Amino acid sequence: MSLTGIRWAGPRALLVELSDLPSVLAFHSTLLAEPLPGQLDTVAAAATVLLKFGTHAEALAARTAVGHVDLGAVPRDSSRDVTIEVVYDGEDLAEVGILTGLGRDGVVAAHTGQLWTAAFGGFAPGFTYLLGENHTLDVPRRSSPRTAVPAGSVALGGTFSAVYPRQSPGGWQLIGRTTAVLWDLGRESPALVRPGDAVRYVAVREAVALTPTGHAVREVTGPALVVDSPGLQSLVQDLGRPGLGDLGVSAAGAVDQQSTRQANRLVGNEPGAAVVETVLGGLSVRAVGDQVVAVTGAVVPLETRDASGAPARRAAMCAPFALLDGETLSLGEPTLGARSYLAVRGGIDADPVLGSRSSDSMSGIGPAPLSAGTRLPVGRAPLFQMVGAPEESTLRLGVSSAELRITLGPRDDWFGSRALEALTGEDWITTVQSNRIGVRLRPGSNRALERNPERGAGELPSEGAVAGALQVPPSGHPVLFLADHPVTGGYPVIAVVVPEDLPTAAQLPPGHRVRFTIVDPATLEPLESAAAGAVTEGNQP
Repeated sequence: MSLTGIRWAGPRALLVELSDLPSVLAFHSTLLAEPLPGQLDTVAAAATVLLKFGTHAEALAARTAVGHVDLGAVPRDSSRDVTIEVVYDGEDLAEVGILTGLGRDGVVAAHTGQLWTAAFGGFAPGFTYLLGENHTLDVPRRSSPRTAVPAGSVALGGTFSAVYPRQSPGGWQLIGRTTAVLWDLGRESPALVRPGDAVRYVAVREAVALTPTGHAVREVTGPALVVDSPGLQSLVQDLGRPGLGDLGVSAAGAVDQQSTRQANRLVGNEPGAAVVETVLGGLSVRAVGDQVVAVTGAVVPLETRDASGAPARRAAMCAPFALLDGETLSLGEPTLGARSYLAVRGGIDADPVLGSRSSDSMSGIGPAPLSAGTRLPVGRAPLFQMVGAPEESTLRLGVSSAELRITLGPRDDWFGSRALEALTGEDWITTVQSNRIGVRLRPGSNRALERNPERGAGELPSEGAVAGALQVPPSGHPVLFLADHPVTGGYPVIAVVVPEDLPTAAQLPPGHRVRFTIVDPATLEPLESAAAGAVTEGNQP
């Protein structure tokens, strides 16, 4: 058991490579029990552990400290024994019997006859990769993934087994189904299976269909904002829920946190108060009770009208203003940027989920997307915080182009010099397929990012990813991960946008041009493209 390498994953995260899964579990358990200074999240994967930190200085200090972690001093075992009852009637059971040479009954016997260890999560909340005691059930994923795998499906993929906690696309081989609820926010620990747990599958003859657990809806009375029109998409957001990567839950939160903090500052809220994030304009809200509001982020025309529909009072971006009882505020189409943020003094008082009021589009956790008629309760205004004065916009986005700083890695060595030249020498254009999960980019001159031929057509085992990661699928067109990105991914990440530039990335509208500039992950000093090799060397074990 040993640590084999440390790679930068942006200036505030480290991807630690280990020799085998027992080393991953030992390292992960050690840093969960004794976190390093500033450690925000620890995401285990097949052969790596991703460590996220609050600042660049903390990540720098940790790069030295992780080399001294004693993998032999594993903390006291806190794993649990979990039993999952399975009806073995999956669509792929016969095919798995052929692939393994065991037949249907042999697959069931092999699946139930060994102990499975929960290695890591990441695909979705409650989805945990389980590793068996032997390799008798190692089977390839399906060549064509299903568009919808039913919740409760028990599956095999590669060396792992897992249960799909909710209906989702998936390419694993389905061998059965279970009534076990893998993810339930009503439990003290929402995930039924957590990394390190020991799982035993038990065959049963019948199973009752899964019924989604419902949650009571709180009746909203008192001061509020009522949504007359949500526009293209409007969501309740705060600063997110970091630290839950092991459960497959991304941090989520406002994509442009700089604008969110500014909006809250203007109305006298704490920085983490919940706001409304709206994309490409069209949001209209009506005040119930007198309110103080502010709008920041993407530049939009603001219009206020009284209950009769007549123009009310002047409203300006990046400045607090009153929205009296019965008055309506409407946000027009942005002239610059993509996402605007509406804050109200007292904050949006939605029910928190896992410590946050943010809506996560990837997992479905948090408040539902706003619709016409949604009544948003307004919390109690802070007693000793004054309403702010007008400020300059925090938006740092060119009218037609934007420049984003990147650090290479953690998997830049999967690409050749031509790909690195294209990454920094090309204009990249945002596409209409972009969302809160990521910004999809296409090259301005059709120069895709080609992999190093020495890597062949293979894929990485899934490993942790950070916001700002430029993940490169086989098409060679990168995806820039934003707030709702998956916790783990299997495509190589060629570079990571520095956290300070993520607010700019969050504001990229479709059709906008982007250029990338490489900086050193240790110093954040700009480097010429020719110096990329030096940075790559610094990112190796």
